[in-house]
Amino acid sequence: MAATVLGCFLAFGCGGGGGAKSSVIKIGFAAPLTGDQAPQGQDMYNGVKLAIEQAQAAGPILPGVRLELIAMDDQHSPTQSVAVAKKLIADPNVLIVVGHLNSSCSMPASEVYHEARMTQISPVSSNPQISRQGFDTFFRTCATDDLQGPAAALFAVRELGAKRIFLVDDMTTYGRGLANEFKKKATELGAELLGHEGITQGDKDFTPLLTKAAAMSPDLIYFAGMFPEGALLIKQRLDVGFRGRFMGGDGLFDPTLIELATAQAAEGVYLTTIGSDVHGIPTAQAFVKAYESKFGPLGAYSSYSYEATSLAVHVLRQAAAQGLLSDPKGSPTARREVVLAAMKQVKDYPGIFGPQNFDEHGDPVIKDIGLFTVKDGKFVFLKTASWE
Repeated sequence: MAATVLGCFLAFGCGGGGGAKSSVIKIGFAAPLTGDQAPQGQDMYNGVKLAIEQAQAAGPILPGVRLELIAMDDQHSPTQSVAVAKKLIADPNVLIVVGHLNSSCSMPASEVYHEARMTQISPVSSNPQISRQGFDTFFRTCATDDLQGPAAALFAVRELGAKRIFLVDDMTTYGRGLANEFKKKATELGAELLGHEGITQGDKDFTPLLTKAAAMSPDLIYFAGMFPEGALLIKQRLDVGFRGRFMGGDGLFDPTLIELATAQAAEGVYLTTIGSDVHGIPTAQAFVKAYESKFGPLGAYSSYSYEATSLAVHVLRQAAAQGLLSDPKGSPTARREVVLAAMKQVKDYPGIFGPQNFDEHGDPVIKDIGLFTVKDGKFVFLKTASWE
């Protein structure tokens, strides 16, 4: 299926003086906007739209320049993500990209953007290996799984008292990577790993796997994957008689998880997130108010996408000050290089999570990991977790 382009075209200014023709600068956005992960993709999209609308209200990047948001559906498919990336780089007016959701999509797409010298800011792709490929065009606004996995293991072993653990992951770049990070730390802490099994995204019946796990009497089942499969695992674990703890990563952090699993089955489930609770961050309160008044409750990744898009607009404004963005003869590569240079100069960007800075790999210096549980049908924040 061809990539879906959502027409969100927001005009900046009304054309230059003397009848000069308007130019255009585009921000690309990519996430799963259809299919079972669409709830998270749509929440990301809402954060992106809010950032663009606020940028519009703040004034044009350049006189007579129109800013367009090009949103594309990668269907959480690595193959489709590459097709989307190629479409975005083929448009000479796309100068920066916000995306993708899944690490398994960002990993191959990042190579396409790198070859085109396109700055990519991923809101939530958390596999640490993406930023270790040596691509200077890749940045992200979230913590990574080499922090999230250990933080979950520390909580599971030291605070929940889980001594016998059964691991499940969805065999994606994200899931397998997170599970391995959890396993490494849990083993170091003295926990016994009873098994480590993989599932396939889209599968519906996990009864045989859960029956096998339950027979080993683990204290905890840890799942590294996304909420559609996580909800089924949570629900079906009760059907096979497992009454121990269940824990997962940020891929579970979506209200749809509780709806699919049922509030009763999800009660007491624990999960980590790749950032702290945005409701408790003073610098985020204006964003929270603006978002919730427009779209309702925050989605799992709305804040990260808003942050990434606001940063993208900031970088475009900085690049515009250097002149090349308004040069109609400037090649796409030259204009993208100017944007990339501006991104590399970012220092203490006043983001909603606090001053944003990036290390030599493009990873954020802010590395908070949140810990949540499900209580009375809602996610409840417990604390900012430690990974050490």
